[in-house]
Amino acid sequence: MRAIGQESFGGPEVLRIVEVARPEPGPAEVLVRVHAAGVNPTDWWHRATGGLAGDVPIRLGWDVSGVIEAVGPGVTLFEPGDEVFGMPCQPRPAGTYAEYVVSPARHLVAKPAGLSHVEAAALPLAALTAWQALVDTADVRPGGRVLIHAAAGGVGHLAVQIAKARGAYVIGTARAAKHDFVRGLGADETIDYTEVDFASAVADIDVVLDTIGGDYGPRSLRTLRTGGIVVSLASPAEANLVTEARSLGLRSTFMITEADQTGMREIASLVASGLLRAEIAATMPLEQVAKAHEIGETGRTTGKIVLTVAD
Repeated sequence: MRAIGQESFGGPEVLRIVEVARPEPGPAEVLVRVHAAGVNPTDWWHRATGGLAGDVPIRLGWDVSGVIEAVGPGVTLFEPGDEVFGMPCQPRPAGTYAEYVVSPARHLVAKPAGLSHVEAAALPLAALTAWQALVDTADVRPGGRVLIHAAAGGVGHLAVQIAKARGAYVIGTARAAKHDFVRGLGADETIDYTEVDFASAVADIDVVLDTIGGDYGPRSLRTLRTGGIVVSLASPAEANLVTEARSLGLRSTFMITEADQTGMREIASLVASGLLRAEIAATMPLEQVAKAHEIGETGRTTGKIVLTVAD
């Protein structure tokens, strides 16, 4: 089968089409014929550094939507021909930039009817990240005030919708040109972070979702009400930030997204109810993966980039 591989760490140019043996599913695993694979910031971090994948050669890709080709011993949830989507093996790459991928059966769920493979492949990692941050970690409640940084980005635009589905009041930071898009997702307020200091513009926040890192964590603490929390996706919270938050009656934590069938079922339910959709910034064939990484690394995309693999 064709897959994307790399023999060295570096820029997008290290990504290559390679021919490898088609994998076979083991016990409690399924083989998925990949129709589409999402592209995420963690992809280019692993491409450049190895990250949690270890040394080269490595095969990238977490998000997948496709059709079950074969099932291994003990699988009871799926059978060949079922359409599925999910995020296998996180936090390590599953190698979904390929024509076929093996996944633990319980890392996938049925693809909602009417959702294309491209739309489905844009969801798993980013939507699970938003769900696990806002719901599992921060326990967003109806009426809670939520501040989402980079609200037009891959995680951010899904987080806005999930927070609204939970009944929260949502404020999103984004460039002015993207404010209409963010409000169209349901955001109650928008802030142009290039013109306004968000830390001075908002207050009494219950939950901050920090997808950026750097000084955003310390600045976000200034927006919280007592008992509030900053959930960081960008970098582990420094000890002094955690200490500062605790001294103020606040919380700060770093989160890594985990493979989660229960969360995926919640996401599929939101999609089926019309409460969650992925904005597709671009679709590209597998052969143009380097270009997809180049575009994604600009940090200026609205929504998600998706690689198309099978028709």
